Amino acid sequence: MNARFPEVFELEFVEKLQLFEELWDDIAKHPELLPVPEWQIEELERRKANALANPGAGRSWEEVKQGILNRNG
Repeated sequence: MNARFPEVFELEFVEKLQLFEELWDDIAKHPELLPVPEWQIEELERRKANALANPGAGRSWEEVKQGILNRNG
């Protein structure tokens, strides 16, 4: 139990979910405040460099989506 907000732990399950949703929505208003780990930045830079060096190597979102739909349909 969290000593700072003990009343949260007394909420009903559905109320906890609603509170979580409201907190997440508030956090999502400021994505620039979320920390991004260095390894994630490096991976994005690696992928971007790869995409620029090999522009025809990937598939479009439509191709990927159609492949998923065909596999599950």
